[in-house]
Amino acid sequence: MMRARYSAFALGDEAFVRRTWHPDHCPPDLNLDDGTRYLGLKVHAAQDDEVEFTVRLRAPGQGPGSFRERSRFTRLGGAWVYVDGDLT
Repeated sequence: MMRARYSAFALGDEAFVRRTWHPDHCPPDLNLDDGTRYLGLKVHAAQDDEVEFTVRLRAPGQGPGSFRERSRFTRLGGAWVYVDGDLT
């Protein structure tokens, strides 16, 4: 699920991102057309309902950067959906 969501962000596929985000936690405004270029994903660990990963990216007007997050997922209607995450 993590790799699919990363790809959806990189491709600007808002419908997929919304479908895979828990409806109680999904923000009303997603700006996937902000010019951010996604440069890579590294999954460090996945256990039970948590995934820890690093994303490399280039935001508009900035040089390359990255962030590391521990995300939480849950099952909803038989499918895994993103709940929330903490930057680490």
